[in-house]
Amino acid sequence: MDLLVASSNPGKVREYQTLLAEVPLRLVSLREVGLAEMQVEEDGDTLEANASLKAQAYARASSLPALADDTGLFVDALDGAPGIYPARYGGPSLTMAQRRQKLLHELGNTPDAQRTARFVCVIAVAHHDHLETVRGVCEGRIAQVEDGGREGFGYDAVFIPQGYAIPWSQVPVEEKNRISHRGQAARQIIPVLQRLVTSA
Repeated sequence: MDLLVASSNPGKVREYQTLLAEVPLRLVSLREVGLAEMQVEEDGDTLEANASLKAQAYARASSLPALADDTGLFVDALDGAPGIYPARYGGPSLTMAQRRQKLLHELGNTPDAQRTARFVCVIAVAHHDHLETVRGVCEGRIAQVEDGGREGFGYDAVFIPQGYAIPWSQVPVEEKNRISHRGQAARQIIPVLQRLVTSA
């Protein structure tokens, strides 16, 4: 059974291949079904709403079950900013590196104990008229400085997960998948996908 991963990021498709390896599904990308250029306006006011909008739109367009996710970063000392739009933080002209620097600048000399934050990921799966969502949360804090020499994307270089002294950019991928917000949500969506396969 094919499952469309509603993301234009090839790295995310590969990540889900690992996270959902136990489900007998073939994950396909938007490019494979000719929908790479399709844009879905994410105008919901919650992560659930935006993930659902994407999953339903791509499921209708492809006639395949579709999986979409939406992620937010909520920093307590900034009243929840960047919130549900972390990739738009600071405006459309900023690079991701500039967004990380803006976040660190806004926090300034805030002590570690007050730099608490959490990543939240909502995964939605849509198939015909059926829609289900799940939510994963990873607690942590924002680092005082960016980890400049490591791999990672988004806010990985400034987010230190709870129980760790290093940012995500230094955490091995297998370990990150185990504790991350997306990893937690993926584990919750597995039974949903297994039911889909069984009923196909």
